[in-house]
Amino acid sequence: MSTLALDTPRRPVRARVLDAVRWAALAAVLAFALRQLVVNWPEFWHTITAIAWQSSVLSLAALIASIAVTSYGWQVMVDQLGPPVGYRRAAQICLVGQLGKYVPGSLWAYLLQMELGRRAGLARARVFTGSLVQFGVGLVAALVLSLLALPMLGQDAVWLLVLVPAGLAALHPRILTWGASLVLRVLRRPPLGQALGWPTIGRVFGAALGAWTLQGLHLWLLVNSVGAPGVDGLVLCIGAMAIAMTAGTVAFLLPSGAGVRELVLVAVLTAGGVSTGQALAFALASRVMFTVADLVTAGGAAALSRARPAPE
Repeated sequence: MSTLALDTPRRPVRARVLDAVRWAALAAVLAFALRQLVVNWPEFWHTITAIAWQSSVLSLAALIASIAVTSYGWQVMVDQLGPPVGYRRAAQICLVGQLGKYVPGSLWAYLLQMELGRRAGLARARVFTGSLVQFGVGLVAALVLSLLALPMLGQDAVWLLVLVPAGLAALHPRILTWGASLVLRVLRRPPLGQALGWPTIGRVFGAALGAWTLQGLHLWLLVNSVGAPGVDGLVLCIGAMAIAMTAGTVAFLLPSGAGVRELVLVAVLTAGGVSTGQALAFALASRVMFTVADLVTAGGAAALSRARPAPE
């Protein structure tokens, strides 16, 4: 046995078990999704090939715009916690760091953002706190937009009527500041130096609403290319995407909510009258386009960083 092998530390048993659970969950969800794809293959293929390239381009553009708006919300939150970093530097940290969500686990994106922030001169605690608060505010915004799909879901989504008021109440500056400081204390970091204010929370919340709406528009452009869902269809797509993205976010064991987001999206769209095969086609096309948009925006931010380094 080589010296290198003897010197390599073994990972804790708990970490290995969690990895096994994550991969098992991912395999189970993907197997179920694959079964649905096989069963509905003819309708799926007909739908996916019927999407006009113009609709695909516009749909991808809507996604890229949503990511840009999300980066703005992140910048607003991080700027609140210290000296302003500016949109360009914030986008470099946020967009490249978010690629960590494609790794199974809940903290990889945060860890990558913290490391990128440290290299840019920002404290890790500041980056993590900004990301965490933006995540919470964005989740509440998604819950609010999820109400748009409530008429289609009926009693299956009554839980929204409980979560939405609770989420909105949690956005009060005092409650949100207390919650963020509590997380920092748990992490053995100093609490927030100043309370979060309504202007900051309002801008982050507005950015989240705009990003979710653009993602719903992205889905509607795909659906509209093979039918005529109209304004009602746009409302349904915004609500469907908000619910699906929320479910994917909560499913932290899976990389970027793989499988869970698609299953929820299919369920909401079919409840709105879209056939299962078509809904599955739109969900899978959306997944691919999300990945492309993430790579394009992260690559653009990284290239911009190399071409013109952000000022310290």
